[in-house]
Amino acid sequence: MEIIKYTNEWKEKWDKFVLESNNGTMFHQQKFFDYHVPGKFTFNHLIFLEKNNIIAVLPGKLIGNKFESPIGASYGSIVTKDVKFVVALEIVSTLLDYARSNGIKEIELTAPPVVYENKPNQNLDFAMLWLGFNYSLHYISSAIKLDKDADILQKFSPTIRRNVRGSLKNSDIRVEINERYDEFYPILIKNKARHNVTPTHNYRDLLRLKELMPENLKLFMVYYKDIPIGGSLMFFVNNTCSLCFYNMLLYEFEYLKPIQRVMYEVVKYSTENGYSYVDIGVSQDTSAENPMTPSMSLIEFKEKFDAKTVMRNTLSIQL
Repeated sequence: MEIIKYTNEWKEKWDKFVLESNNGTMFHQQKFFDYHVPGKFTFNHLIFLEKNNIIAVLPGKLIGNKFESPIGASYGSIVTKDVKFVVALEIVSTLLDYARSNGIKEIELTAPPVVYENKPNQNLDFAMLWLGFNYSLHYISSAIKLDKDADILQKFSPTIRRNVRGSLKNSDIRVEINERYDEFYPILIKNKARHNVTPTHNYRDLLRLKELMPENLKLFMVYYKDIPIGGSLMFFVNNTCSLCFYNMLLYEFEYLKPIQRVMYEVVKYSTENGYSYVDIGVSQDTSAENPMTPSMSLIEFKEKFDAKTVMRNTLSIQL
């Protein structure tokens, strides 16, 4: 097995491999990286080859003598098919040999939670730990397990059930899947400003992502008498998991519970379209000094939708 640096002639094969992999997501595709303004990032993606066949890919960037993955994405780390442990061990060993040969002194990898995998397989994690990696950071995320044979509302808390049923009966409220980013984004900006932050993506970024990956982005908008009052931008990251990337609402209409309604619609859509999980995002207290500090109120809110904790882990090694 050998490692080569990614070049554009590998783009089609890279993305095909990610789509057919066990743990790859839209965040690992070259098509996704293309949304960035040219020059914003200089990537150093790596390809693992055996007899000129791709065995694994690793998106990321070399910053000084440290290799980081992801860069310019939510998740990174090594993408593989459903490999046996001996192959995982060889992949990690090859990466460490490559790092030492190329003056890389540190590697930091953050993979998607295990619920993003088609077949849960932690061979890579154990291989990394066995060969010297250590966990350096954990984030708490929340995912809803989907069941096409279950009554969605029965899995929600009694209060959520009551509010969603009330919303469904209100003929003035409707939910659409559309592309009205011009309605969605200004409200999102106002919501983020309440917490003194800005969205990860600017308006141009979202339009560019929608253009590049139209099947992966779906915008759920909630309307009250034709007024946009809430919404959720969903990233359908692979065949297994959908990710609630942004939620927003007009706070003067909070009494209509638009977030609860849109969460119901998102879970319903994801279930009907064959997904196994809805990831409703990390729940960290961003104002705390320790980045791992959990946001208790956010976690408790998500648990009302039957969300369970899944961890987003970062594995690191000093060489």
